[in-house]
Amino acid sequence: MVIPRSRSVSERSVLPVVSPTVNFPVMKSVFFSRFFILLPWVLIVIIMIDVDTKRTSRTPAVARAGRTQHQRTARPGAPAGVNRSFIYAITPTYTRPVQKAELTRLTNAFRQVPSFHWIVVEDSTTRTEMVARFLARSGVPYTHLNVFTPRRFKRTGMPRATEQRNAALAWLRQHRTRRDAGVVFFADDDNTYSLELFEEMRGTKAVSVWPVGFVGGRAYERPIVTGGKVVGWYTGWRPDRPFATDMAGFAVNLQVILGNPRAQFKRRGSQPGMQESDFLKQITNVSDLEPKASNCTR
Repeated sequence: MVIPRSRSVSERSVLPVVSPTVNFPVMKSVFFSRFFILLPWVLIVIIMIDVDTKRTSRTPAVARAGRTQHQRTARPGAPAGVNRSFIYAITPTYTRPVQKAELTRLTNAFRQVPSFHWIVVEDSTTRTEMVARFLARSGVPYTHLNVFTPRRFKRTGMPRATEQRNAALAWLRQHRTRRDAGVVFFADDDNTYSLELFEEMRGTKAVSVWPVGFVGGRAYERPIVTGGKVVGWYTGWRPDRPFATDMAGFAVNLQVILGNPRAQFKRRGSQPGMQESDFLKQITNVSDLEPKASNCTR
């Protein structure tokens, strides 16, 4: 028996071995060429994602900032696509037991008025927490201001809320321009307002007037209208006043306010009950008043 002798290493057949690095330079070249082709597109996608993320993160902050100033959002009851003039209701207020109850009554009406902005001005050295919290929950677009009435002007028989109304007028002149359409209405917080009234005043071209109920010791006061013009006043107090109307009995086009930058409510020289006349004399004449509510009969 012949046992085959194992071959030495030198005798073994040597198979060709392919080095894995033989094609590396070619693969590397292809990889980098494709990388540099795709790189600009990858960078564009990253930049677009980053910009979109920043926009999304900033949106809530903008909404919050607009909340305390002017919020041009559709209010309940506003027909879609209707372009309305804004109504700016100016309400002076002060701390007292019934303050929140009276503001609640106003809120229940105002939140139903489309295209509406409420300017609430406190007679206080600071904006109180109660009113600030109330307005934030009211559901009405608003601006919250404060100005303190000096104690020497709080004596019996002196005009009230002068500083507060003037502060609201100053805010309008600072934050609104000739391009803004609107109507300004002085809505004291101890009054009650019909929703129909706001649609009546919305078309005010300069200064409009209408009747007011339960004022001056009578069931109502009103302008007397003949031929579409105001010729007198039905009132229970001082019918000789140039404008014998209540603060709630007129509205002024915003552009009239902006066009008369010095018009304001007078503190010095004004008598109780004469603030309306003192103010209106600066911006209009009786013959130019616009009677609303069916020639002031409703």
